[in-house]
Amino acid sequence: MVDLRQKVKSVSELAEITHRLRTEGKTIVQCHGVFDLLHPGHLRHFDAARREGDVLIVTVTKDQYVNKGPGRPVFNQRLRAESVAAIQCVDYVAINEWPTAVEAIRKLKPHVYVKGSEYASADDDMTGGIYREEEAVKSIGGRIHFTTEITFSSSELLNLHFNVYPEDAQAFLKEFRQRYSDRTVIKWLDSLKQLKVLVIGDTIIDEYHYCQPMGKSPKELIISTRYLRDEAFAGGVLACANHLAGFCEDVHLVTWLGRINSREDFIRKHLKPNISAKFVYREDSATIVNRRFVDQAFLTKMFQIYFLDDHNVLPPLLEHEIYEHLKETLHRYDLVLVADYGHSMLGPSVVRLLREEARYLAVNSQTNSTNAGYNLITKYPRADYVCIDEPEIRLACHDRVTPIHELIPDLAKRLQCKQFTVTRGHRGALTYSASEGFFEVPVFSDKIVDRVGAGDAFLSITAPCAAVGVPMDVIGFIGNAVGALAVQIVCNRSAVEPVPLYKFITTLLK
Repeated sequence: MVDLRQKVKSVSELAEITHRLRTEGKTIVQCHGVFDLLHPGHLRHFDAARREGDVLIVTVTKDQYVNKGPGRPVFNQRLRAESVAAIQCVDYVAINEWPTAVEAIRKLKPHVYVKGSEYASADDDMTGGIYREEEAVKSIGGRIHFTTEITFSSSELLNLHFNVYPEDAQAFLKEFRQRYSDRTVIKWLDSLKQLKVLVIGDTIIDEYHYCQPMGKSPKELIISTRYLRDEAFAGGVLACANHLAGFCEDVHLVTWLGRINSREDFIRKHLKPNISAKFVYREDSATIVNRRFVDQAFLTKMFQIYFLDDHNVLPPLLEHEIYEHLKETLHRYDLVLVADYGHSMLGPSVVRLLREEARYLAVNSQTNSTNAGYNLITKYPRADYVCIDEPEIRLACHDRVTPIHELIPDLAKRLQCKQFTVTRGHRGALTYSASEGFFEVPVFSDKIVDRVGAGDAFLSITAPCAAVGVPMDVIGFIGNAVGALAVQIVCNRSAVEPVPLYKFITTLLK
C-alpha cells in the first residue's frame, strides 16, 4: 500500500521529480485548485486529466490564499493535500506556495495543464487567473486542456451539508438564494463602475503601536508593556475613498490636513491611483492621528491617544474654500458620500450646500469618544441614504429603550430619508425604506481579526448600491458580506476589493 504522505511533496521536491520524469520521456499533466470538499466531479476530472499523459501532479491552494471568504477552507491544506493524494490516478501532490498557479507551472513545467469545463470561457473567470495560467503554460511549451466531465460545486455542497455559517445566516441565505443569484448581485456591483463619486470627510491617520504586556509595575499602579513595532494606516475618509475606488472608476476626495505635520506624502502614497484629491490645509493644526496601543498576539487594544486640535468650527476662510470647491464641482458627481467623524470638517454652510445640491447624498455621522452626543445624523435632513449604527440612531432619537423598528421609520420620515441602514455589530444589519419595509440581515462570519474600519467599508460599498437603486435586502446582504471581509483585515491595511467580494458572494449563494 502506498503511503499517502510519500505522494505529498514540496513544490521544490516535485520540480526535481518532474525534471527527471521529463528526461525519461514522460508526459506530465498538472491540475490545480482548492479541493476543499472532494466529490465525484473531482474524481472524474482527475481521471480525465490522467488520460492526457503519463504522470498526474496536483497542486493545492495554500490556506492563506483560498479566496472564498470567511469560513473557508473548511479543511486545512494538509488534509486537502492528503485527500487528493488518496486518489489512485494522482501520482504526486504539492501545496502551492503562491497565490496563483503561475509560479508552480513555471517550476513544474507540465506538458499539459488541465482545468474543468467551467473555466473554458475565460470571460467567466472574474479573477482573470486563467489568462495568466494559460500564458505560463505556453511560455514553457505546454498546452492547456479543459475536461468535459460532470461538475459539482464544492461551495454548494458545503453550504447544504456543513455548518459553515452561523445558524441564522444559513436560514437567511437559504431564503435569499431563492430570490437572487450570485450573477444578479455581482451585476449590480459591476454597474457601480460608471458612477462618479465625491467623498468628503475628515482625514485620520490610524497608528497601531504593537506591544507585549509585561505585567504590573512594582512601584506604580500601571501595566508595563514592551514596544515591538508600529504600523500606520490611511483611515477616516481616506479608507472610504479607497474602498469606493475599487468599485467606482472616478472618485474625488475632499478633506482637510493640518499644516503642522500634514503627513501628506504618506496620504498620497496610500490613496489608489483613480482617486483625485482636493486637500485644504488648516494652519493651526496637525493632521489627526489616532494612535492605538495593541497587544500584537491577539490585536487586543489596550488604550488609544488622539493627536488633534479639535476646535468646534473650521476657520472661516477654510470653510469658504471647501464651500467654493463644492459649489463648483458638486454637479459633476452622481453620488456624494459624507463620512462625518465630527472633527469640524463639515460646517453649517457646507452641510446646507450638500443637502441642497448633491444629486444623491449618502451620509454617516459618527459618534465616537471625541464627540459623543454632539455629532448627530439630524444635521443632515434630506440625505438620500443614511448608514449609522444602533447607538447613533438612539442618540439621535434621544431614546435608549424603544424597539429599533419603531425608531427607524420615525427618524427616516423626519429626515426625509428614502433609504436607511442601521448596523448592529454581531446582530447584523437592518435595512429600511418606506416602499420596501424592513430587512434583517445576519452576519456571515463569527471570525474577527479586527473590527476597526469595518463600518467605513460597509458604508462605502452600500452607498453607491443605494444610489443605483439596488433593493434594500440586497444592500444589507452586500453590506454584511463586505463586513465579513473587512473584519479579517487589520485596521485599514487594505481595502475590500471587488474580486474577493465577488468570490465570497458566489460562495454564499451557491
